Amino acid sequence: MRNFNYSKYKNLTWDGEILSLVAGIHEYKGQQKMYLSQKPAALEKLIEIARVQSIESSNAIEGIQTKANRLKQLVEEKTTPRNRDEEEIAGYRYVLNEIHESHEYIPITSNYILQLHKDLYRFSNKSFGGHYKNGQNNIVATDSNGEEVILFTPLDAFETPDAIKMICEEYNKVILEQSVDALLTIPIFIHDFLCIHPFNDGNGRISRLLTTLLLYRSGYVIGRYVSLEKKIAEDKYLYYDALRTSQGGWHEETDDPGPFIKYMLRTIIAAYKDFEERMLVVDAGNATALEKVRAAVSMKMGVFTKSEMMILCPGLGKSSIENSLTTLVSEGYITRHGKGKATYYVRADVE
Repeated sequence: MRNFNYSKYKNLTWDGEILSLVAGIHEYKGQQKMYLSQKPAALEKLIEIARVQSIESSNAIEGIQTKANRLKQLVEEKTTPRNRDEEEIAGYRYVLNEIHESHEYIPITSNYILQLHKDLYRFSNKSFGGHYKNGQNNIVATDSNGEEVILFTPLDAFETPDAIKMICEEYNKVILEQSVDALLTIPIFIHDFLCIHPFNDGNGRISRLLTTLLLYRSGYVIGRYVSLEKKIAEDKYLYYDALRTSQGGWHEETDDPGPFIKYMLRTIIAAYKDFEERMLVVDAGNATALEKVRAAVSMKMGVFTKSEMMILCPGLGKSSIENSLTTLVSEGYITRHGKGKATYYVRADVE
């Protein structure tokens, strides 16, 4: 079986982009602490939006979906699941809530990872929840002829329990020693987890939940306010490309986790930038709704929707945003396109 040694990364010379991304995230982390202490009330709406987006996006990546109104009810625990997809959405909600509320009490061990997986299926009658895989689960794709092509062969089932135990031990060791920056160790751990592919089902969703958990435990709580899962869903092909590139030579221990590390760091820093933009609007203080929406629009370079404005202006109600957009259209500051749910807007100075 492959050997795992995370201590070797402390002597590795990382390229300039990775070092720059790590430094940027450290800086954003410091700025976020200031906002968390000064604007606690204004952040509640961001938390609510991010939670819905995370639950929706992480499941959608795996083709698990339901209608928007049903999703909202499931997230708010105002209904019970009606089908398999809704059972798994409810399970993701449950685990994500556990991580939000109790991350400091969820250690990184094999037993706790099994518990997270069990909870992912707590609303389902599937029997494999909380158990490692019992057979090979190749990662496959379908080619242009409709034939399945094996993209990657994970570890065999009999090797899986020991492998998960080993990566947990290695992760905890370097985090305790602080010998490798957590922002490097977290993607390395997630990359190995995905290469092991320890479960019959749910590997992708558990990997994203673990990413949030590991970041929280290291003080990077950005995922509470901006959905990392949504960021990944928006460019999932880049995510898969980075993962496949880093998987080359994994069994032979000649793999390069760099591409996957870069992808994850870019995703995290993009989330911090989104957070900063939203807090700039929140910081507008006593500004009118129109002034806040105008400020939010000024940050948009392409098309945007009313829903995006509601995210950028978390303290404003739906009607305030609708009225402000109507005013900006009448002023000629923005233009409206489409009708009904397909309506979108563009700044007039870019048309």
